[in-house]
Parts: sequence; structure tokens; C-alpha cells
Amino acid sequence: SSKVVGFAEGSRGCKHLCRHCPVVPVYQGKFRIVPVDVVMADIRSQVAAGAQHISFGDPDFFNGPTHALKLARALHAEFPGVTFDAVIKVQHLINHTEMLAELKRCGCLFITAAVEAVDDRILEYFDKNHTAADFGRVVALLRQAGIAFAPTFVAFSPWTTLEGYVELLQRLIDLDLVESVPPIQLCIRLLVPQGSYLLKLPGFRDLIQDFDAKILGYPWRHGDPRVDELQRQVQAFVASAEEAGLLRREVFARIWAMAHEALGKTASPLDHLSLGSPIPHLSEPWFCCAEPTTQQLQRF
Repeated sequence: SSKVVGFAEGSRGCKHLCRHCPVVPVYQGKFRIVPVDVVMADIRSQVAAGAQHISFGDPDFFNGPTHALKLARALHAEFPGVTFDAVIKVQHLINHTEMLAELKRCGCLFITAAVEAVDDRILEYFDKNHTAADFGRVVALLRQAGIAFAPTFVAFSPWTTLEGYVELLQRLIDLDLVESVPPIQLCIRLLVPQGSYLLKLPGFRDLIQDFDAKILGYPWRHGDPRVDELQRQVQAFVASAEEAGLLRREVFARIWAMAHEALGKTASPLDHLSLGSPIPHLSEPWFCCAEPTTQQLQRF
């Protein structure tokens, strides 16, 4: 079944300075809340127009956790049948575990979190303030709370290795998250916009080319051409698979095979493994900046 999705923001900007994030050069670590009555007026008009689910588009819903709970409670009090989702940082999910049950009670179906990598070295470069082990902790916390988890990734960066990419796929298998991850997340290539905090990293400019105004960023090529070739192959396949309507597990199985082929290895079969269950998700596979009238919530 499906629901029409509305879009709202409880805050603007973000107080964190993750080096790879395109929000950071714009807001420079600043954020401001939007008053609850203003947000609710926005939601009210969208519900009147047919919205049955609200997607909170804040860069991080828990930048102001008390404010976020006020919004969740206000939404549930006025529209108890309307569900919602939100983007929340891994670090915040761990620090505010006690709030997860309340989010669930108020109608939270799933939470998106920018996990980005399962390599602690890459996470340090990104300044994410969480570790690969924290990823597993959050999976357990959200399952205990009864909230679905939709992790996102920067699957390809100058520090990605073929072995590391296979490790990312293996981690999704181990955590039963294959059905929780949109295939597009498995081919995301690092964007380096103007003003990116990655430019503050010693030696990073040696990894990139001159700024290209056409792509609004700094192009880069991986030191191992096989990594760039795999990224192109995965991206092309994901695009064709979406048009063909393949299931997430079917797309994942092919990517799993492609990654091993890039290493000159034969992938082990996945047929006998648990790959997780389908979770509620938006019809648009990206997790931000979508027009509310074009979105639908796919529920299973």
C-alpha cells in the first residue's frame, strides 16, 4: 500500500561540521529552530491537501531534541493517524536513546541516518563522530524501539578500496539491512562542493582537480582505476534496475557479484542468507529535498 507524503522542517541548518556534508559550507555549524506553531500550520495545510505521512527534512531532527519531541507530540496529538520519518545522526541516536520509544509512540515509521562508511579511517576523515561499531549499536537500538532504519552511505570516496567496498556490502548482510538500503546508496560518489570542510584536511587538495562550475564541485579520480570503474558500473546498473523494477535484494545480489568480480574473485551465493525485510520507504530513493506532492510512502 502507499500513502501521500508531505514535507516539513522543524529547523534550518545544522550544528555539526561533518567535513563531507554540503550543508556545512552554507550554515557553518549554525542552526535555528522553526516555531512549533509555524511547522504545524504547514503540516495542517498539507494534511488538508491529502498528506498521510510527514517527512521531516531537517538535516538533523535531533539538533534540538527537545524541540523535535514537541513537534512529534504536536503532530500525533492533532493527527494521530499521520505517521512521520526523520533524519537523525548516529551520534544523536545513541546519546538520546531514551527518546526513541516516544518517537515510536508518536508515529515514527523509520529514521534515516548518514552512516556514510564502515571504515573508521574514512569516518575520521569525514569527522562523523561515530564509529563503525556505533553503526551496529544503532541498528540494535532502533530494532528494540520498533522503528525501521534507513542508513545512507558515501560508498565511493578517494579512500575507498575494493576490499572496503565488499566489507560495506558484507556489513549490510550481517546486520540484515539489505532491504533497508536503497540501491542508489551503494553507488554514491563523494561530492566536494566549494567551501567543503574536506579542503581543510592536510593533503586533500592533492586528491582533487580544479573546481568545475558545471558540476558545482571539485572533480576527483581514484588512485585505483578499478574503484572508479566499479562505481560507474554499479551506478549504471542501479539506474537500469530501477527502470526494470527489480527488488532491492535482486539489485544487491548483482552488486555483490560485481564487487567480487572487480577483485578477481567469485562471490559466495546469497540465496541461503537472511537479507532483512522490506521497510517503509519513500518512492523517491534520495532522502532529502523532494517535492511533497511527488512523494509516496511505500509500506509493507
